[in-house]
Amino acid sequence: MNFKKILFSMLLAAGCLSASAQETETYETFNHHWFLQAQGGAQYTLGEVKFGKLISPNAQIAAGYQFTPVWGLRLAVNGWQSKAGSNLSTGKYYWKWNFITPTIDVNCDLTNWIGGYKKRLVGVGLIAGLGANIGFNNDEAMNTVHPQMQADHGFPAGSDVAYLRLLWDGTVARFTGRVGAYLDFHVHPRVDVGIEVTANTLKDSYNSKKAGNSDWYVNALAGLRINLGKVTKTVTKEKPDCGERIVEKIVEKPVEKIVEKIVYREPEKTASRAREQIRREIFFPIRGSQITDDDMQKINDIAAYIQKYPDAKVTVTAYADKGTGNAKLNKMYSQRRADVTRQMLLKKGVPASRITTIAKGDTEQPYPEDNDKNRVSICIAE
Repeated sequence: MNFKKILFSMLLAAGCLSASAQETETYETFNHHWFLQAQGGAQYTLGEVKFGKLISPNAQIAAGYQFTPVWGLRLAVNGWQSKAGSNLSTGKYYWKWNFITPTIDVNCDLTNWIGGYKKRLVGVGLIAGLGANIGFNNDEAMNTVHPQMQADHGFPAGSDVAYLRLLWDGTVARFTGRVGAYLDFHVHPRVDVGIEVTANTLKDSYNSKKAGNSDWYVNALAGLRINLGKVTKTVTKEKPDCGERIVEKIVEKPVEKIVEKIVYREPEKTASRAREQIRREIFFPIRGSQITDDDMQKINDIAAYIQKYPDAKVTVTAYADKGTGNAKLNKMYSQRRADVTRQMLLKKGVPASRITTIAKGDTEQPYPEDNDKNRVSICIAE
């Protein structure tokens, strides 16, 4: 009989190891990647003549890198045409010129910052950048408008004509800054269709007129963003192994009947053995607080334990990973994870008086060697 018991134990251990190796779950998370953009639209250069007279074509190409679900960096080249005008007593004057503006832009995805990374149809974000505006081909102002204003006003040739006191010729480079916003529609993991609006500021000489303040133009663009490489990666994590299943009673019978009863998770409390605690870990996506269908089984385990032992209580301790966000945001994320875990336990019939929640933020990292696993609620019932 002893030999049979030893043989059975070996077979049971081998089966548990096999089951443990298979009990894993996978989910997709963000993967850093390069991207390309091509956009076209219109520009409005601020001025005192009618709005429609100052609209001109505009285009932009860009290449960038998305470092995190929230932050990206791009090199954008914008340009085509700008327009200006003056409305004087003797008439209205209009002119146009060409420009090209390379900028370094920072992109901030607000939807992923606020709601955590997950697949969405729509994304909203902000843009800020610095660069240089290179203006050229200002011949209309130099050779047509300026002489005509001289003639209309009776100024002698070569005089400093009002409204064109900052007239420029050739190729002129000016510092420029931009801020704006974008709206993207994620039609495919590799393709976004979106619109972008940016306000750009330059020194007073941009439109050749002296106004005593910075010149501005606004670009409204629509186009495509092509994401290169893998935009998501698959993460695999292990479920609790077979060692958490407890055999309640083994009797000396033929091998096929040795196991009389297997309880769900935890052993009955007996006079000879104290009740053991139960621990379950519920993992979350980056900046997320949604419990997956697979992890709902862990909620069920805790609820079953609490219902089985009337004096048992559960402590839910939630964390956030240091690799994402800042201390303030991570405190908020961990609180959300603690709260949603508590709500799920309440729905499963666990009394509120038997639940304690703690939000640690990123002050502690239960998995210092694995950043992603620190987005977790650890539930210990005893």
